[in-house]
Amino acid sequence: MTTLHITVGDRTQVRKETADELDKSDEQAVLQFGTYDDLVDSLTPLRLTLIQAIAKEHPSSMREAARLVDLDVSDVHADLPHLEVLGILELEEGDPGGAIQPIVPFDKIEMHIDYPLLDDDSTPASAH
Repeated sequence: MTTLHITVGDRTQVRKETADELDKSDEQAVLQFGTYDDLVDSLTPLRLTLIQAIAKEHPSSMREAARLVDLDVSDVHADLPHLEVLGILELEEGDPGGAIQPIVPFDKIEMHIDYPLLDDDSTPASAH
């Protein structure tokens, strides 16, 4: 099984913890976000639904992918290149003038999130 590990938080600590987990698996792919806000800006619920639909249904084009999740084609055309840059999916060009096919090369996404409730000085974040 090919798993995409998505990590968020302190880069040094997350790398160590993720590396320990990845040692257990054969296929290793990691996408790291610096903050939780970066994650939720990039992986909205609609984008996660789109990723899942592409992984399950293997659409032959961006247009077909949009139909699967009942989204506007122009929105999907904007989202898919962003997801490709992140490494979550691949966009394969067809024959000249042919459709671009989105492909998700993963069977599963696991998220590892470091979300501290206290600042480094152990003061509750809301006390500032």
